[in-house]
Amino acid sequence: HPVVYDSTDGIGKIAMKSWHLICSAVLILAIGLVVTIMIQRGANRPTNQRTKVLMSPVFTADQLYRSMVGPHFTTKLPSLDESDFVWLTGYEAQAMAVDGKTEISQEFICHSDLYMDFRYHNNLFQTSGFIDPRLFIISQGQHTIKLPPGFGIPMLSKEPLTWMTQLLNLNPQSQDQKLRHKLTIHYTTDDPENPLKALFQRTISGAAVIDGSEGYPNVAQPDPEKHGPGCLTREAAAALGRYSDSVGRRFTNHWVVPPGKEVNPTLVTQLLNLPYDTTVHYIAIHLHPFAESLELVDLTENKTLFKSHVRNTPDRIGIEHVEYFSSVEGLPMYTDHEYQLTSVYNNTTSENQDSMASMCLYLHDKQYRKPSPEKVLKLKRDMAAGGHFLRKPANH
Repeated sequence: HPVVYDSTDGIGKIAMKSWHLICSAVLILAIGLVVTIMIQRGANRPTNQRTKVLMSPVFTADQLYRSMVGPHFTTKLPSLDESDFVWLTGYEAQAMAVDGKTEISQEFICHSDLYMDFRYHNNLFQTSGFIDPRLFIISQGQHTIKLPPGFGIPMLSKEPLTWMTQLLNLNPQSQDQKLRHKLTIHYTTDDPENPLKALFQRTISGAAVIDGSEGYPNVAQPDPEKHGPGCLTREAAAALGRYSDSVGRRFTNHWVVPPGKEVNPTLVTQLLNLPYDTTVHYIAIHLHPFAESLELVDLTENKTLFKSHVRNTPDRIGIEHVEYFSSVEGLPMYTDHEYQLTSVYNNTTSENQDSMASMCLYLHDKQYRKPSPEKVLKLKRDMAAGGHFLRKPANH
């Protein structure tokens, strides 16, 4: 049986003192072991993690600016790095004071997008079908995208990139607010000893019918049993975002939400356009204020793959936080499955509000091949000759 000593007893004091000495020695050894491991890990940590930072000119929030109508800034990025080959691993967008050092409320960012020149990229990497030229988009609720460890988007450091960022101001300000937008690109140089897995991006967006009776984009003969209920009929919130599908119906991905609650399911299988069965490892979210959730559903298996919940700003119009998905293991997605994107908005005001609902999916590129030295040389020659092509997208 263990002996319990009273701390007032002399023998007990000696025993307790011995016990404290033993504990202290064990603690010192444990700390030394942890420090040694940390030092070793630090020594083995890759040193090829790098960043590129850009700052916009000064914006002035001198009036209310709804989505897609505020002042914006577009610029071409210089070469990311001196090395030929890089992997994009993350993206950040922040609203800053004019000094460029003090971070302020993210409510002044409508969106911050990074685009690649998909013509060059597809030719270089022989990518899996259509590649969305927009690599990243950030808006309210999520100011950082960090791809899972071991994954990245491969590109040549001299491939043309374009940054587009736009001001948003949904709340009256006591005085004109001057600010700037800051962009940070996270990337790593190529390390053959620690190769990354390649990702490609697909953006899928909710839609509303503006001309036609069936809310099934690019489906000539929809079957509600297979394709779900179809999206709602709504008024377009702006000229941007309107499009026609392959069977002549008119849609918009920037629609008006009337007062009250709205649930809008959109079939996105054709938009997803998977080239093969693969896995999704990161999902970024783009929503507008008054959104409650955005859900990706596998209609074939009748299950939710991912549902993002939204926390709106309690005392102002805006979004504080959206949930995103990140996984090394990934979620399987299949070419023969049907997929639906369902947005839920709750317009608690007495007037119409604008909305969008997009998921940016980063999927495993199973057919990735590093471009040959000949193709790299050709790109350099094209760039030296001034070649640059960027399709400016109609939909942000």
